[in-house]
Amino acid sequence: MQETQSLQTPSWGEEIRATFGLAWPLALANLLQMLTYAIDVIFIARLGDEQLAASSLAVSWFGLLVWALCSMAGAVAPVISAELGSNPRSVRPVRRATRMALWLAIIAGCIGMALAYFLLKPLMQVTGQQSQIIDLSKSYMALLVFSMVPMILASVLRNYVSALGKPYLATAITGAGIFVNAAANYALIFGNLGMPRLELIGAAIATIITTVTVLLAYVAVIRWDKLLHRYRIFSNWWRADWQMFAKMVRIGTPILLTVVAEAGIFGAAAFMMGRFGAAELAGHTVALQLAALAFQVPFGIGQAATIRVGYFYGARDRQGIAQAGWAGLLMGTGFMAATALAMIFAPKALLSVYVDVNAARNAALVGFALQYLVWAAIFQLADGVQAVALGALRGLQDTRVPMWIATFSYWVPGMGLAIGLGFFTPLAGIGVWIGLAAGLFCAAGLLTWRWLLRERLELTQRTS
Repeated sequence: MQETQSLQTPSWGEEIRATFGLAWPLALANLLQMLTYAIDVIFIARLGDEQLAASSLAVSWFGLLVWALCSMAGAVAPVISAELGSNPRSVRPVRRATRMALWLAIIAGCIGMALAYFLLKPLMQVTGQQSQIIDLSKSYMALLVFSMVPMILASVLRNYVSALGKPYLATAITGAGIFVNAAANYALIFGNLGMPRLELIGAAIATIITTVTVLLAYVAVIRWDKLLHRYRIFSNWWRADWQMFAKMVRIGTPILLTVVAEAGIFGAAAFMMGRFGAAELAGHTVALQLAALAFQVPFGIGQAATIRVGYFYGARDRQGIAQAGWAGLLMGTGFMAATALAMIFAPKALLSVYVDVNAARNAALVGFALQYLVWAAIFQLADGVQAVALGALRGLQDTRVPMWIATFSYWVPGMGLAIGLGFFTPLAGIGVWIGLAAGLFCAAGLLTWRWLLRERLELTQRTS
């Protein structure tokens, strides 16, 4: 939002256009981030099955930690949005909030580095991985961890530029990072462009180079853009504001735990599917990858809803809060309805993005994936609603109760049905997917109910 803009309540049409203008660059940036990870897989896969398995297992643990910690530091978005809503010319509160979010990113990132490295081997041993895979993963992780702090810092700056109405900068920087990542992988993994052949170690170094480049790009853009530089978020960076830091932790910790709860159930589902057979697990992985790809759009809409609702929360504009939240929910539901129809009516076309659906060797995989895509289509609407509802509630700085709602939904009806139907009925893998759908529908229903009751629960009354 530009500093000269008024925070008068927009019309419904204006709000939908404003939410869309904020959401599409964020959603595209999310999709481009997935493409960045896909490029890593493409290059590493050429080294062999062991290297790919080692990197995949390391990245699954590393990625969970990064996603959770970025979400925690992302508490900066609703805080600075509320400050701008309260006073569009506010400078110092925005600077304080962003500075403490950067502090949180560094502190949390250092803790995350230790967890990523020291817990990797025990986790792999518990899950019965081969010794050579464990050794490769550990050597890869030893370098990969140094990309964690830059990733989280860049995430804070991404939220900063987005809250100030320039999300397209995040899209551009993420897109540029793809080319840096591809070039670094090409040079360091295989020894091209005059560089030594470092194989898996080269892939880790390429990730470090990419994340540092992305972080420096954000710093440069913020320094050179007149509006973004106005807040001077890097000046006097050593000055602590413990009250603001505590606020970031208070809002951000439940977001972190919500991410862990959601990621945990999908991770557990993969292990359960593995007990049914390799073809079932492969079909599950491909179907879930398509669902995850579709999820990036409502996830971006949810991020936009956090910012839009946050503006009006700061302005104490209840009508604006309602319009911003419902606009996001309408857009998220509409998009996921379209993806659900695609999964039902054109499943083979979607699967062909990942596998050759006509190859005889993929017959079992495709057969299971087609079954699971039906359930993926069913929970698309719920997944979109719960993602946007979480975002809207975060705009009200309401994160603790939504955390408990999400955790209960995913792990009681969700995991309960997945285990019960998966292992104690003939449904097997279908039962696991029914459980996933049940957890998402429960979360969507309860979170929407809380959004509906926001006035009665006094969530729209700003307390700080």
